[in-house]
Amino acid sequence: MRIAAMAAGAVGGYFGARMAAAGHDVFFIARGANLEAIKKNGLKIESVHGDVHLPKPNVTDDPKSVGPVDIVLFAVKLWDTEAAAALTRPLVGPATRVITLQNGIDSVERVAPILGAEHTIGGAAYIATVIASPGLIKQTSQFAKMRFGRADMQPDAALQAFADAGNAAKIDIGISTDIVRERWEKFAFLTAMSGATSALRSPIGPIAADPELRTFFRSLMEEVIAIAKAKSVALDPAYLEERMKFVTTKIEPGMKASMAHDLERGNRLELDWLAGRVRELGRAFNIPTPANDAVYTVLKLHRMGA
Repeated sequence: MRIAAMAAGAVGGYFGARMAAAGHDVFFIARGANLEAIKKNGLKIESVHGDVHLPKPNVTDDPKSVGPVDIVLFAVKLWDTEAAAALTRPLVGPATRVITLQNGIDSVERVAPILGAEHTIGGAAYIATVIASPGLIKQTSQFAKMRFGRADMQPDAALQAFADAGNAAKIDIGISTDIVRERWEKFAFLTAMSGATSALRSPIGPIAADPELRTFFRSLMEEVIAIAKAKSVALDPAYLEERMKFVTTKIEPGMKASMAHDLERGNRLELDWLAGRVRELGRAFNIPTPANDAVYTVLKLHRMGA
C-alpha cells in the first residue's frame, strides 16, 4: 500500500515505520530538525516490541512530491490541525482515507471540511511514544494499537485492506465497531492521563498509588463521561471501572502522557483541546468540571511553551 504519515512524529512515525518495515511504500512528512535527522541518519524506533531502523526512508516536507496515497495517518499536534489538513490535500485522491490519530475529540469535525467527509475517518491510537531526539522515536508502553472506522459504521474496502495489511505486519490494527464511542472513551482516558501526569508532574504510578490522587484521576474521567452522556454518546457502562483497574494494576508505573513530556521540555501544550475543551463543553451543557478546571488553571501559563 501507499501510506503517508502526516507527520513523522511520535505516533505517525511509529506506525508508519512498522508498515514500512513490512514492505509498504510509506512516505514520512516531516520538517525542521526531525526532517534533517531522518534524511541524514534514517528513522529509528526503539520499542519493547523490537527496534526498527529505516536507513533511507521516503521523507519530505512537500506532500506535492508524493501525490495521492491509499492511507494518510494524520497525527499532528492539535493546534496544527487545519494548517496540516490543508497541506495534506495533494496526498488525497478519489479513494484515499485520512485516518485521524490525534488527541482531542473533534479532529474529524475539523479535518472533514478541508479534505472532505468522504475521505476523513475517525481513529484512535493507543500507544505511549515520544520523540527522544530528532529521528528517534521511543515507545514506552507494552500496548501499541490503532482503531478506526466510519461514523456511519458502514463497511469500507479501503479501510479493511489497511487493517489486513497492518495485521499481516503484526501490528494491532483493526476497524472499530463504533468509532464515535471509541473516540469518546479514549478522550476520557487521555484527558485524565494528560491532566494528571502534567499537573502533578509525575508518572502515573505514584498517582495511582495515592488514594487522593487516584480519586482526582477518576474525577477527570467522570467529567468527560458526563459530557459524552449529555451529547447522547453511549459509552460502555463498565468503561470507567475497567480503566481504573488498568491504571492501578496493568499500566507501566513510569508512563506519562505526551503532554507531560512536552511540559518538561518547554514545548507548547495541547491543553486547550484537552482539559480546556472539557471546560468549554461542560459550560455548554451546564456540567461542572472542577477537576479539569484545576488542570487548566495550573497549566495555563505554560500552554504556549517556553
